[in-house]
Amino acid sequence: MGGWIALLTALARPERVHGLVGIAAAPDFTEDLLLAEATPEQRRALAERGFWMQPSAYGDQPYPVTRALIEDGRRHLLLRAPIPIRCPAHLLHGMADADVPWRTSLRLAERLQAEDVTLELIKAGDHRLSTERDIARIQAAIRRLV
Repeated sequence: MGGWIALLTALARPERVHGLVGIAAAPDFTEDLLLAEATPEQRRALAERGFWMQPSAYGDQPYPVTRALIEDGRRHLLLRAPIPIRCPAHLLHGMADADVPWRTSLRLAERLQAEDVTLELIKAGDHRLSTERDIARIQAAIRRLV
């Protein structure tokens, strides 16, 4: 969600954003991941109760996916058209990411209108890119844009 929010911020305040670093950025995840992969039971719970509980790989407790989240996501879809962000961007994505397919970053790189877009795929990288080597890659991307 952080990558999506960063993109929306860059669109809202282009004069203030001079570069973007995305780590497993997932714009449109509410539609393209959550809803697209929802089971019939989850869809029914969303229709009847207004939410479903999504299991989490990062904690013991599931988290709610609400109708409000899905509807708000639909108002902010980005990957359906060119994205008028022109500042440099460096996208990092683990190819072993079980949460967000790395092809999402490829779609994002294609849609950004910036000329300076780097997409760095880390073959063994997971969603969090939290190994020492991955953190060094993220730091290098930040240094390049600062």
